[in-house]
Amino acid sequence: MTNAPPKPSADWAYFLDVDGTLIDLAPTPEEVFVDRDLLWLIENAHSLCNGAVALVSGRSLVDLDSRLGMPLLPMAGLHGLEWRNTTTGRIQRRVVPANNIQEIRGKLLLLQQRYPQLIVEDKGETLALHYRKVPRLGGYLHRLIQKLVNMTDNNLQVQPGKRVIEIKPKGYDKGSAIETFMATPPFAGRTPVFIGDDLTDEHGFDVINRLGGISIKVGRGKTQALFHLPSVEAVHEWLEQIALSSEMQIRGEKIAIT
Repeated sequence: MTNAPPKPSADWAYFLDVDGTLIDLAPTPEEVFVDRDLLWLIENAHSLCNGAVALVSGRSLVDLDSRLGMPLLPMAGLHGLEWRNTTTGRIQRRVVPANNIQEIRGKLLLLQQRYPQLIVEDKGETLALHYRKVPRLGGYLHRLIQKLVNMTDNNLQVQPGKRVIEIKPKGYDKGSAIETFMATPPFAGRTPVFIGDDLTDEHGFDVINRLGGISIKVGRGKTQALFHLPSVEAVHEWLEQIALSSEMQIRGEKIAIT
């Protein structure tokens, strides 16, 4: 996986994962750092692409808004369970079947008492168990959580990630979120691009590939993405080229007029 992506165009539709793609991973979800340069980069890309830039994250939209302060930016949170309407800024949420996720939450909190370095993140409709501080427990935790979900609820599924295991309702993922956006302006009709770094992003890569778009994996790891960028910094540098693409397009239009 060495293929660098083509230079970006302001005519494309961009879907961007957050943790590990736009911002570096941190020991805990609360410790991530968002700098002003990133906020400017997102705002600039959103403007140059006439609104066709959306964040697609496992975080809730409330969490993203508290960190980014962009209440009108199109976003999908909780792996597609909630999303922001691109015209009104209103948050919409999927209606999911009743499930026993809170029962599983109670069991994970008991597990956390045994291993205090585990982090149980309750996002409401989804749960995440972070084991970044105790990676040796990874195999045990994956087997345990899969067993809990199998025994507890057929409406839930397990989503592995980078030293995190998420539990969420079946049928929704980052791919379904991208499909929702692509059916509406200003995304519809554009070439879709999705940039992500984790197993949770593979659903998005699958949809992008089926749509004939540009799928970009950040960092190492097996993937179905067609292109690769080595780091968060490289993602920022690539997105900065949207401004150059837009400038060249404007110059071309001026030449054509004259």
